[in-house]
Amino acid sequence: MCGIAGFIGFNNNIELAENANKMQQHRGPDNQAVWSDDYIALAHQRLSIIDLSEAGNQPFHKYNLTIIFNGEIYNYKELQQKLETEKQVKFISSSDTEVVLEMYKQYGVECLDYFIGMFAFAIYNKDTSAFFLVRDHFGIKPVFYTQINGAFAFSSELKTLVGIPGFNKSINHKAMVSSVNYRWVSGNETMFNGCSKLPPAHYIIYNIETGIQLVQYWDLKEDIKSSQNENTLAQDIANAVEQSVNRHMVADVPVSSFLSGGLDSSLISVIAKKTNTKLSTFTIGTSDKDQKVESMPDDEKYAKILADAFELDHHVIKISPDILKDFPAMVKTLDEPIGDPAAINTYLICKAAKEKGVKVLLSGMGADEIFFGYRRQKATLMALRFNKLPGFIKYAAIKTVGLLPVKLFGKGFKLGRWAKRFVGFANMPIHQAYMRSYSYYDSAELKELLTPSYWKAIDDINEEHKKIFDAKFKNDSVNQICNTDLSMFMLGLNITYTDRASMAASVEVRVPFIDKLLITKAMQVPGHFKIKDGESKYILKKAAEKFLPKKIIYRPKASFGAPIRSWISDDLKSMVDELLSKENIEKRGFFNFEFVKKIIDNDRNSTDDNAYQIYQLLTLELWCREYLDKNP
Repeated sequence: MCGIAGFIGFNNNIELAENANKMQQHRGPDNQAVWSDDYIALAHQRLSIIDLSEAGNQPFHKYNLTIIFNGEIYNYKELQQKLETEKQVKFISSSDTEVVLEMYKQYGVECLDYFIGMFAFAIYNKDTSAFFLVRDHFGIKPVFYTQINGAFAFSSELKTLVGIPGFNKSINHKAMVSSVNYRWVSGNETMFNGCSKLPPAHYIIYNIETGIQLVQYWDLKEDIKSSQNENTLAQDIANAVEQSVNRHMVADVPVSSFLSGGLDSSLISVIAKKTNTKLSTFTIGTSDKDQKVESMPDDEKYAKILADAFELDHHVIKISPDILKDFPAMVKTLDEPIGDPAAINTYLICKAAKEKGVKVLLSGMGADEIFFGYRRQKATLMALRFNKLPGFIKYAAIKTVGLLPVKLFGKGFKLGRWAKRFVGFANMPIHQAYMRSYSYYDSAELKELLTPSYWKAIDDINEEHKKIFDAKFKNDSVNQICNTDLSMFMLGLNITYTDRASMAASVEVRVPFIDKLLITKAMQVPGHFKIKDGESKYILKKAAEKFLPKKIIYRPKASFGAPIRSWISDDLKSMVDELLSKENIEKRGFFNFEFVKKIIDNDRNSTDDNAYQIYQLLTLELWCREYLDKNP
């Protein structure tokens, strides 16, 4: 994993490329280099994972082609053999970078059909000035791009582009509404007008005369195998997960793993242990005080059970950050106003792992999206049944829930939190209910929060969500929800914060569940095998019985989060009062202060659980100070 950037048509291409290397050095501390001609300047920051020699440095040149590459191609050895056998290619390195370049030379854009991995790369033809920029199938690796006065720039991080003279810093209203509503920016836009993310499974062909040609090269097919036998299917999933983990172990440095003690990370860790008998694993631990406020499951306990049973080299990283210091720094790191404190967890684990010499960590991310593992997914199905109840029963239930507190005697009251969240969407059609299950406001509340100039964008994000939800699997609500999560929650939040937070610590995070072959197989599984008799992730749990003890497989689910409710009510309380003051809110002009005040007051008197809404508003103000008030 690395960082890339490129500049075409600026009068200071080389200077911009050199600045990009400085700005993104954390993505590639092992080597930075710039290559240029009269047309283009390409910058690369290298984190050496495969072929640790200088032969693997980039920009990499061969024939008339130059490539800069971020990511890993897990099947590169098979592709190298194919090229040597069928095309008689002679290799000058043992890197996957050279394999990517040779595949492009031999097959053109069709090379993308062969790649299994996470990648963002650019290839430039020095003879014809042809330029090709691509992002992987699910957007694991980032690419931002913009045009400024007819010139073109791209990079792995937004902050690299924001500093270019002439960059348009006007706020994208749709991105702002998305950020407030979800806590992350959906779609392929950014917080700035005129700057975009290259969509997953797309490439750009660019030249100054014709501009940007954006092309989709792959799409997930709607291909449910309705006749599958449960036992056979469980075995197929077990094999697919094992094969994916084995692919993700390819490296010339040791590979370690996150371990929460939950199903997904435990499954990956145990399979990885077969390849790396000295596998190191890392778990986040929280204080007793924070666990009390959050009512959090004890990850440490289950992680230790697994580590002891499988003789893992296990490490516990206690969350005791100076949140007042780490929070603003993390907002800058994330590029976008992402109000999920899990980013801090990811950074702390990666930082601790890096200090122990680790460069690569495996993550269980993606399993909940494709195997129906989130509570909100299950709650949406429950809402369909709730809607069928007689009206007077629904009315009584909603009124009763409205009386429930979200804290009791200073301790988090999960039933109250969950019940209030559920009744907030239980009466809606399924596409609206699912959107509301992970958004923090309904449309009326957004119009109370945001000033009128943002109201049209509220309708835009509603339409965007409905379009994505209705795109596929209309005859299978479970897979319809899973597919929506692939495009929304996984892409907009989980992948994004993981890349930024891990690379800030110069560590590569690999995600075996977000694998083209595994996701294709998982999305062929009928919904009734993903949730059965009320058991979420049913078929994955059956598959996991081949590898794990049942007390790990069927333990209570825990989210990979941080003690945000404890922080908001304690460590961050003074920051809330300062940053979200009437003066600051009115100065920005985004929000109605009276509604912001109501959010804060209701959280403090335990009427509502608004900790995440408040955290996101703090995130936005800190983001504005970094990205609007000054250059990063």
